[in-house]
Amino acid sequence: MELVSPSGVDTHRLAPGVLARLPKDVQLPAYDRSVQRSGIVHFGIGAFHRAHQAVYTDDAMASGDRDWAIVGVSLRSPSVRNQLAPQAGLYSIIERSAKGEGVRIAGAVRDVLVGGIQPTEIVGAIASPDTRILSFTVTEKGYHRTLDGSLDLNDPAIAADLTDVAMPQTIYGFIRAGLAQRRAQGLPGLTLVSCDNLTSNGLVLDQCLHTFLDAADKPLAAWFAGECACPSTMVDRIVPATTEPDLAGLAKRLGARDEAAVVTEPFRQWVIEDRFATARPRWEIGGAQFVTDVHSHELAKLRLLNGAHSALAYLGLMAGHRFVHESIADSGIGPIVKRLMRVEAAATLRKMAPFHAEAYCDRLISRFENPRLPHSLAQIAMDGSQKIPQRWLAVLTDNAASGRSCPAILNALSSWVLYVRGDRFAVSDPLAPKLRALWETAGGEGIVTALFGSGGLFSKYWTAKSHELAALVTYLVSLQARGA
Repeated sequence: MELVSPSGVDTHRLAPGVLARLPKDVQLPAYDRSVQRSGIVHFGIGAFHRAHQAVYTDDAMASGDRDWAIVGVSLRSPSVRNQLAPQAGLYSIIERSAKGEGVRIAGAVRDVLVGGIQPTEIVGAIASPDTRILSFTVTEKGYHRTLDGSLDLNDPAIAADLTDVAMPQTIYGFIRAGLAQRRAQGLPGLTLVSCDNLTSNGLVLDQCLHTFLDAADKPLAAWFAGECACPSTMVDRIVPATTEPDLAGLAKRLGARDEAAVVTEPFRQWVIEDRFATARPRWEIGGAQFVTDVHSHELAKLRLLNGAHSALAYLGLMAGHRFVHESIADSGIGPIVKRLMRVEAAATLRKMAPFHAEAYCDRLISRFENPRLPHSLAQIAMDGSQKIPQRWLAVLTDNAASGRSCPAILNALSSWVLYVRGDRFAVSDPLAPKLRALWETAGGEGIVTALFGSGGLFSKYWTAKSHELAALVTYLVSLQARGA
């Protein structure tokens, strides 16, 4: 049954009945949605998923693949369901380049379920014989890990899911309940595909889920290990938050309102470890790459694109900018970020062959400079404590082993340290209270040691030497005095 609003489809909104009268230059779903069953359950059905994995699935079904429609899951907020329900799951993808704009209607999403409201339906979707893939874009914090990378069994939500099977709160609780039903029904296992920016994201998901299941249901943990697969992936597409002017301009173009539209760039990339428990869509039709080892691809993306993004965010916010294209154009920030990419991060990728870091960086800078794709620095700055270990601290550690200095990363890192003090910006980060408390107890001169010195909060990832701590303090003092 297709997703509809309680009172039926709103004729003033994008909906199946509107498609025939859309402008001819708008690309429509090239398949019959009514005969497609759901083969994928996706957790975290935000803008990125709708602009990335759902598009690859849309392409596969347009080329003849059957029964890969997506059931989206929002763990907490009903906002995405409320956007998509009156539209029967349809939404627009606005692709913007320096040369112009194109619009495509995607039809891969069939339903959206909300965790706190429809737990039974979500578990049922996982346990359905039609489902073969679970996928995830729940951000780094959705994995509920400690700073050492293991599952945090003391997290209140994890602890609750270990005891309350009926009302799961996390991905682990839902997966446990769904897999238990599959095992009881004699159904095969699933492929669990993480699409989050984590090093070895498939391995992270596998290990955390096994830890959870081992604590909750040891026989199920053994079944999971034998029947399921967790391939690693690398995903890349810039997807800024959609604004009201975006929606208003689209409504004028379509002649119908689309509350679920996403805005993105033409570029997209998806590299997937070719390790599946059962069948999969032909995502390669849309350009996905299937490889035996994703590690080199994800390392390049995390350290070059994501590392540069974080530097642009924190340095740019300190300088009073709002968007990526403004930050990269700043004569004080641009050279720092380019050095971070071309020199410091690239130096740790030299053993990757064949990989042309200079060409990769050129393309990234061109993408960052696109003024038609205003990407919010505040959006990128969220959850920094979960991101900087992979994006910056690992680069510092690798360079230190070869005796190389990283002034650009230290400069960017100092801007994050000042940012999380919380006196200039509203900090959205799972460690925000702890970081602010460290600032209050350690003070301006002690904060860098408390974070990165021996025994510091992040010392597991990188322990700064005395001259690096001194450099961080110097950058921090300079930032406080005159901004980025």
